[in-house]
Amino acid sequence: MLGVYWEKTYNLNPQQTFVDILIVVAIGAFFAAALTVPAGFGLSTMLTPFVLLLMPPHEAVAVVAVVHGAHNAAKCWSMWDSIDLTAFRHYGVWLVVGAILGAILQNQVPQDPLLVTIGIFLIILPILTLSESWTGYRIPETNDRIGGFGSGFMGGLSGHQGALRAMFLTRRLPDKMAYAATASILALCVDLSRIPVYLIFRPDEILAHSDITVVLVLSAIIGVRVGKRWLKSLKSSWIHNGVMIGIVASGVFYIWEGII
Repeated sequence: MLGVYWEKTYNLNPQQTFVDILIVVAIGAFFAAALTVPAGFGLSTMLTPFVLLLMPPHEAVAVVAVVHGAHNAAKCWSMWDSIDLTAFRHYGVWLVVGAILGAILQNQVPQDPLLVTIGIFLIILPILTLSESWTGYRIPETNDRIGGFGSGFMGGLSGHQGALRAMFLTRRLPDKMAYAATASILALCVDLSRIPVYLIFRPDEILAHSDITVVLVLSAIIGVRVGKRWLKSLKSSWIHNGVMIGIVASGVFYIWEGII
């Protein structure tokens, strides 16, 4: 099924086999998982373009959600002692509400407009994230609920929840370990809220991709181990800037895919 979608969409020649494609996507999942441990977000943004080469957007969002959930569960397990429970309580409930609403809406939106919407959102977000250094404006803590709901909603709608959450969370948790650990459990809350909704609306289509899902989950979990080492040894700003570039590039890719 995956090969059929690929060939119909991209007109590949017979030499480009499913196994070749799966290897490329698995490698992409590994590096995306490792890079995004220090940044605290960006896995869906970096991984979804690879998965979109194998299946339609709605199914890709759901499959990446499963990989994203496994990735965050592995991060929570490895960094449990660094989780800031106060920040978790500030965001948790609103994340779940937003994720469920976004996931329901995701199944009602046509695929091409969804891609364009995601693309525009991803190009704008890095600019908003950087705006504080330009304007000196600091988002007040009373808006944590807005950040939580907005992050959950975008996670359910498009799978891209982390950049919006990072705008709020990095201001509360300057310590890189506390930030990365808390971001992982918040993201896991969104994943556990939206995955059942995806399964309710598209169970057969999602289960049809279980083979690639398993491969990507394993790649992401291995990536967590490498990413944790990077988190301890590298400056978070280096990884963060790299993920920002990846987010913008992915946004351009989505818009292109939705228009062409």
